Amino acid sequence: MINAEFIKQLVSSAGSVGSNYIEANDSLGRKDKQMKIKISKKEAKESSYWLSHISTNNDDNLEQIKLSLIEDANQLILIFAAILRKLED
Repeated sequence: MINAEFIKQLVSSAGSVGSNYIEANDSLGRKDKQMKIKISKKEAKESSYWLSHISTNNDDNLEQIKLSLIEDANQLILIFAAILRKLED
């Protein structure tokens, strides 16, 4: 069963990852960039969370797509964490 609220939350958080990353690259300074990257990382975590709650109704193809998207979100989390470490040096 697809829960409309889960989809709504996923679309919101996934869109926020990219928009905050774009804003980070156009930031006014280092602190602003750090904050936008932190928000992107948080939204990627949230996207992974909402993806994990979406049922694929035992459809193997949809399950593989879902798992791939969760892995993509996890990779983005690692990338944002690395960016933050560099910014904090």
